[in-house]
Amino acid sequence: MRVHFIIHEDFEGPAACEEWAKNRNYQISYSRLYLGEILPDSAANLDMLIIMGGPQSPLTSIKECSYFDSNAEQKLIINAVEQCKAVLGICLGAQLIGQALGGMVETSPNKEIGYFPIHLTPAGVADKLIMHFGKVLTVGHWHGDMPGLTPQAEVLAYSTGCPRQIIRYAPLVYAFQCHLELNTAAINALIAHSSADLSNAGKLPFIQSEQEIQSFDYSAMNQELFIFLDNFVQRYQTLQGW
Repeated sequence: MRVHFIIHEDFEGPAACEEWAKNRNYQISYSRLYLGEILPDSAANLDMLIIMGGPQSPLTSIKECSYFDSNAEQKLIINAVEQCKAVLGICLGAQLIGQALGGMVETSPNKEIGYFPIHLTPAGVADKLIMHFGKVLTVGHWHGDMPGLTPQAEVLAYSTGCPRQIIRYAPLVYAFQCHLELNTAAINALIAHSSADLSNAGKLPFIQSEQEIQSFDYSAMNQELFIFLDNFVQRYQTLQGW
């Protein structure tokens, strides 16, 4: 498997997703945009595209962030979808997938920062890639927006604070607004670069304190993510006729 990561910021890296790929000896490549690295011209030479998070929006312009080209990322996403590659977006990545496919990004009813449960919808409980999550799973969150919907999109999970946590846009296209990839190093980097986001801890219902966030055990949700990713690879290989 050839896995390519699009990384927008050094403090929102692939974390457990990278750990998963390395442990399976997959071929890994990166577009670390904050370092000036470029996007692939097409998805032809990859099997899985994973788009990570960031403080940007799909509506952020190059003038506002010189190394973030939303239109170019959306073009690559469409190319990957058209070539039947496996595509996963996390947080901003999820929003970019929705935007590329015609679903306008929206503001979430609540900003969520910390660890809160997501609830699988009936479609989520029936989805073979995430049914192992169970009906309720506590996962990480760090967002104020959510992906837009398309006519083909299925919402697979929601939280009390946000109605769109996991979306399946197509059999090989999944969007996670939530963060199952976070681990100790990743969350410490987020906190160090985003301390202002925590200023409303205790004031807003879905923003936890730094201490609460750092005390969370990441291992359980990481294991659930690994199973999802293995399932995703198996579906990709089946559909590709491997």
